[in-house]
Amino acid sequence: MATVTYDKRADLAGPGIGDYKELERVLPTDYRPLLDRRETQQAIFHVKRYIEDNLCKELNLMMVEVPLIVDADSGVNDMLDRDGSRTPVQFHISNDRDKNPVEAQVVQAATKWKRLALKQFDCKADQGICTDMRAVRKDYFLDHDHSAYVDQWDWERSIHAIDRNLVFLKGIVSKIWRVLVGAEKYAQELFPQLKDPRYPNLPEELTFLHAEEILDMFPDLPRKQRETQVLQKYPAIFIVGIGWPLKDGYPHENRAADYDDWVTPTFNETGMDTHGLNGDILVWNYVTKRRHELTSMGIRVNADTLRKQLEISDLLGNLKFPYHQAIMSNLLPLSIGGGIGQSRTLMQLLRKAHLGEVSVTVWPKILKQICAKKNIFVLE
Repeated sequence: MATVTYDKRADLAGPGIGDYKELERVLPTDYRPLLDRRETQQAIFHVKRYIEDNLCKELNLMMVEVPLIVDADSGVNDMLDRDGSRTPVQFHISNDRDKNPVEAQVVQAATKWKRLALKQFDCKADQGICTDMRAVRKDYFLDHDHSAYVDQWDWERSIHAIDRNLVFLKGIVSKIWRVLVGAEKYAQELFPQLKDPRYPNLPEELTFLHAEEILDMFPDLPRKQRETQVLQKYPAIFIVGIGWPLKDGYPHENRAADYDDWVTPTFNETGMDTHGLNGDILVWNYVTKRRHELTSMGIRVNADTLRKQLEISDLLGNLKFPYHQAIMSNLLPLSIGGGIGQSRTLMQLLRKAHLGEVSVTVWPKILKQICAKKNIFVLE
């Protein structure tokens, strides 16, 4: 039998689907939405309110306003990955007849802004903020669970220095999971037709696995295929330690250098040669029959780990930005934070096959044609 060789490097970032022939192949052929279009809109707003209210309650957060655009010179925008492949939309504001112009960027996420906001809103340790964030990511391949329009519950919470460990991280993740499980039950109380034996509910407990453990299980597979395989055994997992190179020489996935901490050694807590205080929640989507990421989060860098991660990523030049200088000078609170994909979560809870059923954005003509053939109604 011939040996199949996989390119692990090509799988370090980006969506799981790379062309529309593959998308047409993987989308379900027998899809029938459980909620009609009107019911879907009603469910969206009920579930969003439930999640916002209970996320704030569980994590001691308050809802705050969040920017759609930021100053390009601030260094606050999220570059998503450290390879520079995903750049923000940038534009010139010719204010005051160009006497006092501004170079602005549309946010790709509010990750770094939130840490500044903790100081702005005077959040003490164990207090935090939550936002109804909107962003534009123009460099995504637009498929069933990636769009140029991004909506997230972007949250951030101040912490004590002693909280920078895996036990604390897992405790916060478990609280978030409790909110998501409760939201699913709430949606089914409002719309009983969502209880369908074809689509099992989220498990009450989340399984925690380090990226090194998953690599040990499937050493020859690239990242997305490892995730797919492990979700057959554990349908809801939190993958710990994303960004540091694993024993095969590759990180589980590339991560930006200036927010999540992926360099801190965690041997004392795992008993393995592991690093990183961050991770992702992934679930098995029984509608699309694919891996489905709901949230990415982590304990944020301090001055020491920021410098290390920028050095590893060959990005020490970023230390010139005000945001990075504030961390290096210990002017910003230590924190933990993340982004929970709103449309991704609603897709999962409302048993939808495509993001376009729960959010309104732009899609290419070819995608809309594929969806129409599959009985998937994409909002416009």
